[in-house]
Amino acid sequence: MVTASASVLLRDVRLVPVAGPSAPQGSPTGEHPPAPPAPGPVDVRITGGRITEVGPHLSRRAGEEELDGAGRWAAPGLWDHHVHLGQWARTFDRLDLTDAASAAEVLRRVRERLTGARTPLVGFGFRDAAWPDAPDQAALDAVAGDAAVVLASGDFHSGWFSARARELLGVPEAADGDALVRENAWFAALGRLADLPGDEPVSYGRALAEAAARGVVGVTEMEWAANAFEWPDRVADGADTLRVRTATYADGLDDVLAVALRTGEAVPGGRGLVRMGPLKIISDGSLTTATAHCLAPYPDPIDPGHPHGVQNVPADELRDLLRRARRGGLDVAVHAIGDAAVSIALDAFAATGARGSIEHAQLLTPAHSAEMARLGVVASVQPAHLLDDRDVTEERWPDRAGRTFVLRELLDAGVRLTLGSDAPVSPLDPWLAMAAAVHRSADSREPWHPEQHITPAEALAASTDGQGTLAVGGRGDVVLLDTDPLAPAASTDEAAARLRRTRVAATLVGGRVTHLAL
Repeated sequence: MVTASASVLLRDVRLVPVAGPSAPQGSPTGEHPPAPPAPGPVDVRITGGRITEVGPHLSRRAGEEELDGAGRWAAPGLWDHHVHLGQWARTFDRLDLTDAASAAEVLRRVRERLTGARTPLVGFGFRDAAWPDAPDQAALDAVAGDAAVVLASGDFHSGWFSARARELLGVPEAADGDALVRENAWFAALGRLADLPGDEPVSYGRALAEAAARGVVGVTEMEWAANAFEWPDRVADGADTLRVRTATYADGLDDVLAVALRTGEAVPGGRGLVRMGPLKIISDGSLTTATAHCLAPYPDPIDPGHPHGVQNVPADELRDLLRRARRGGLDVAVHAIGDAAVSIALDAFAATGARGSIEHAQLLTPAHSAEMARLGVVASVQPAHLLDDRDVTEERWPDRAGRTFVLRELLDAGVRLTLGSDAPVSPLDPWLAMAAAVHRSADSREPWHPEQHITPAEALAASTDGQGTLAVGGRGDVVLLDTDPLAPAASTDEAAARLRRTRVAATLVGGRVTHLAL
């Protein structure tokens, strides 16, 4: 069981009504669903990690801890269903390039950071699709000199390496002179970053504290690592303030199958916090790297040899991986951003009977939502991506923008929707993700394809683990909020602004307080 006090009593809280998975609810501006819990404040007792009693004026038991909610709103703890937690933790010490407006600006920041700094230097977050200039190998080498410099793109599907970094990581220069290393070659190099001399081991303390401060009680860990075998040691070392579902990639599948770990089962040594998650497969590229595999060609492809993007995992290999996962009791999380990749992934699910999700599901054809519902395939989407991808979508998918992030369509078709961040691609912040899903704009512009927005109630439900309104028998994973996230609003703009401003007063995992700001 999760380490927790024997019993904790939450006093004077108002229950936020949360539906089970994918149930459409509420009006577009966020009114509560029709059947809320009993009105008025209640007390919630958590014993042995589970909710054992809900009601007004519960009597405190001997030795029971007590936490006064003072009328705050209590909801199920939040989940981020797609995180690279190790990479997210490393960003706190890396060079942040998310707002760099040009290659020249990136080079200036690298030069400033290298002055008196030890190497290697790793940066992250650049988005070259909208730059007036292009990444240049010679220009980076001139700035870096003998230093190993690795710069990860904002979508983590490409990287810009100095000559020294290429040498240390075994990355050859591109024959066509392209400064960026993309897709499978990039992922291979990314997996070797920890081997760079001088690279510090990742520290999870701040990452877990920030997650708890945002109400997060669990994540699906998609890090490029042997997660099921590494997380028990992290828990033993004190990284024990949230639940983790550990994904494996194809290169670790044999190891997971050898010890018969099945999706949903507790990982030995994880103290009830760590459970086996899915097999993760990155089947295609991304929009901003112009490698997402699409049915129609890109108007101006980055690689003329691949005008439709890149299918990283061929269809026959994908089907084989899904068959192996199904036989081994593993769900499958298939990264598929382009509509061609989504079609190939759904065909593989249909052919194998595997269970799982389409990760990102960014560009869909009109038939995809119905097929996902028929197959029971989950749509695992990161809505904050639409804030970053809005302009580049209009450029690279100019006639298909209305088919991106079709959240309303997915829910109406009966597809289960789960939300996440893909941190560090977007911040590990479920409130930002919910706001993006509700309003589809983060600036003064009108919502982008507002017909595809969802309600705050639907966004909140998709940001939990399907537990629904806090009730007896549920896990004692609770977030206390200063304000009602589902209060009626005059517009989606107002509803989204309220979500972004939501303050978390306390987070509990199995009755154990992991964040407290009362």
